This record gives sequence, structure tokens and C-alpha cells, in this order.
Amino acid sequence: MDFRHRFLPWQAYTAFGAVFGVLGLLVPAGLLHDALFSVVSLSAAAATAVGARLHRPQRASAWWLLAAGLLCWALGDVSYAVCYDWLGWDAYPSVPDVFYVAAYPLIAAAMLRMARQARPGSDREGVIDAAILAVGFGMLSWTFLVRPALHTLPQDLPAGLVALAYPVGDVVVLAMLVRVFSAAGHGSRAFTLLAGAATAMLTADALWQAAEAYSTLDATWIDSVFVLSYVLWGAAALHPSMRRLSDPSPATRDEFSRLRLVVLTAASLLSPGTLGVELALGQPTQGWAVVISSSVLFVLVVARMSALLGRLREQTALLGDLARTDPLTGLLNRRSADAELERVRARARRDGVPLVVALLDLDHFKAFNDTRGHPAGDRLLVGASAAWRETLRGSGVQLARWGGEEFLAVSCGRAPEQVEQLLDRLRAVVPEGQTFSAGVARWDGQEDVAALVARADAALYAAKHAGRACTRTAHDPRERVSPGR
Repeated sequence: MDFRHRFLPWQAYTAFGAVFGVLGLLVPAGLLHDALFSVVSLSAAAATAVGARLHRPQRASAWWLLAAGLLCWALGDVSYAVCYDWLGWDAYPSVPDVFYVAAYPLIAAAMLRMARQARPGSDREGVIDAAILAVGFGMLSWTFLVRPALHTLPQDLPAGLVALAYPVGDVVVLAMLVRVFSAAGHGSRAFTLLAGAATAMLTADALWQAAEAYSTLDATWIDSVFVLSYVLWGAAALHPSMRRLSDPSPATRDEFSRLRLVVLTAASLLSPGTLGVELALGQPTQGWAVVISSSVLFVLVVARMSALLGRLREQTALLGDLARTDPLTGLLNRRSADAELERVRARARRDGVPLVVALLDLDHFKAFNDTRGHPAGDRLLVGASAAWRETLRGSGVQLARWGGEEFLAVSCGRAPEQVEQLLDRLRAVVPEGQTFSAGVARWDGQEDVAALVARADAALYAAKHAGRACTRTAHDPRERVSPGR
């Protein structure tokens, strides 16, 4: 049996981690246990580097930063075994703390790099979401982890700073994980493994800090959570979908999903919830900490609502534009042109000025499409629309796509002869050497817009019957179309 065809690298590594994880649980605390634990942690850094080399993502810098952070964490595990279990040290802080603390900024920088690569430019919503979770969990960490740890330490500044660095590092990594979710969380297996790895690491680290602060807690089983974290880090890097994790994500990632709403709501309630837990347990309350964190959360939630409303306005405006304009040419569509024509007719009646409409039809457009292809036909429509719009700029004439290769021009305040002159200017800028026929009609002051456009359409067909590439004008609804030009 060829196992190379049965197990992918990430699956083989997961199986390896599971075996070593079980062995670590079975082996009692001591040098052998720490050796097995160190092998798994070192393997996570190695697997991350191998994954970056094996799959060669276009944006590999984040994975190399992650490998460096995991290597620091693994060196912390190795030095912990050497210093405390082999040499019998009892000093705090010590060599392992240097590696552990150094791992946090590297892992956080890796996640930030992934988020920025997946969402180039401004990501205001992601930053606010990360800040909300950081403040909420920061309050929780300060109350139940940081303060108890600081109280148990002697009056030693280095020891206090190191004790503070661990929960602060956890909060920063959590905030960066939210940034990655906001920017690049597109449901790939690599992202799921990565999110699981970070969550397991933060959970295990928080449990370890709680065990240090509250000596009554049993910490022997926490190593299994760390092992789970290491295995998931390596599996994420070895999974083939890691190549796409930092690719620019679609705009749909800006959706304010129900899950995001639930998470942000829970994070916003952590500060007052912490106060409630303190009151329930009869512990001294952190009044000022609650006041400050609640105030910051309130400002962040308001900023998040403002960003959400701003995006809603943008999307509403976009939907309005899509409803009003033709998607190919960007001109008004037929429905909007009808509404615009009604508005201009009311203005012409009120001001007593002439209203003239013209229907333009590109000549032999079907033959152009058949011989050159539909993409070429679309390019002709787009090019003609852009050229006509530029020529009509400042003239007050409104141009719309009436349907297919037919366009409607609406002029208020000009006589038919002046509109015909404008049409001559438009005819001179049609791309690809193409021509158009046109029919012009002046509103008689009584007829509805449908009748007015029908007369222009009749004039257009007269221009086509006259040989195309010309303009015909309907002078009066009761008269035949004049020979015109």
C-alpha cells in the first residue's frame, strides 16, 4: 500500500500530533513528558516552514513570521524543561519567559500581515471589531488573571512586567485573529485550522495563567490543550488551501453577519458582566476599570454603528445607481429615461421652452455583431456611449440607452435644428467608423411622452429608409415626417 497516496501532508502531521499528544497524556510529568511535549511544539514550527516551502503561497511572509513565533514558543518549552525539570531552577522570570514573551509579537504580526494582505487598504470595520474584543477580554483578563498574578508576586518589577506580558499578549493575538476573520475568513480549511490553533493556544495560556494565580487549580491536563494548538498550527500551514488564505478577499466579507453580531454583543457585555461576577462572588469590585472599559466599549460600538451606517448608505447609493443606469454603458436605462422625460416635459410646460427628443440607432449593428462577435459589439456600445457623453458634456442634453443599440437624447430649451447640429457632432465621434440613424421630434405642448417618443421613432425609421447615416425630423404630430436632412 502506498501511503503517500492515502495521506496528505497535513493529515499525516495531524495523525503524528495525535499520537504524541496521547503519549504525553499517558507519560507522567517529568523529563520524558517534557521531551515529548517539546517535540510536538518544535514540529509545529517545522511544519509551518515546510508548508510555506511546499505550497509556495504568493504572499509567504506571514507564514514565515508565524513559523518564527512558533519556534520561539517551542524554544520556550525546551528551555522550560531544561531549566526547571533538569537543572531545578525556581527563578522567575527566567530564560523560558524570554522566548514565550517574544513569541507573542511574532504571531500577532503574522496574523496582522495575513489580514492586510487579504484586505489591502483601509479596514475600519475590522479594526473596530478587533478593538471591541480586545477591550472586553482585556477587562476579563485584568480582573481574573492579571491582578491576582500581580498580587502573588513579590515587589519585583521584571517579574511584574512578565506577568503582565502574558495576558496582554493573549489579548493582542485575539485581536489579530479577529482581524484575520474579518479580512480573510473565507471558509477555507486552512483558516478553520488556523482559527482553531489560535483559540486553543489562547485558551491554554489563559488556563495556565489562572492555575498560576489560583493555586487550587489542577494544571496537569492543560498541556493537552497546548498540544492541540501546536498540531493545528502545523496542519493549517500544511493544508493546500493556505495558498489562498492571504489572497485579497471579496467585498462580501464586509457583511455584518449574525455570528459577528453575537460575538461583538458578547464582547461588549464582558465589562459589565465582569462587575456582576465580582458582586456575585463577593470580591472587591474594580470600579474604575469597569468605568473606563465600559466607556471605551461604548465609543467603539458607536463608531461601529457609524461605520455600518456609512456602508449601508454606500450600498443604498450603489443599488440606486444600478436601478437607474444601464450596466453596460453607465447611461440612464429605459425606466429612468421615462421618468426623466416626464420631469423635463413638466419643466418645458412650466417655463414655456421647447422640448425635443431624438432616437439614435447604430446602423447595421446586427451585422457588426455577427461578423466581429458580441464582445466587439459591447465595446462599440461602450465606446459610442463614452464618446457621446463627453461630446454632450455641459450641453444639458440627457442621454439614455433606450434598448439594444438604440439611444434616447432629451433636450430642453433647444430647437430641433440645434439638436440636429448636436447629432452631427455625435455622428463624427462614433468609434470603429460606424454610423447611426436618428429621428427627432419636438413636443407639441399637449401630447404625452409615449406619443412624443413614437413620433421620434417614426422619424428614425424614415431615416433608415432614406439610406441610414442621416437624421429625419417630425415637425408636427398631424403632419407626415418631413424630408429633413
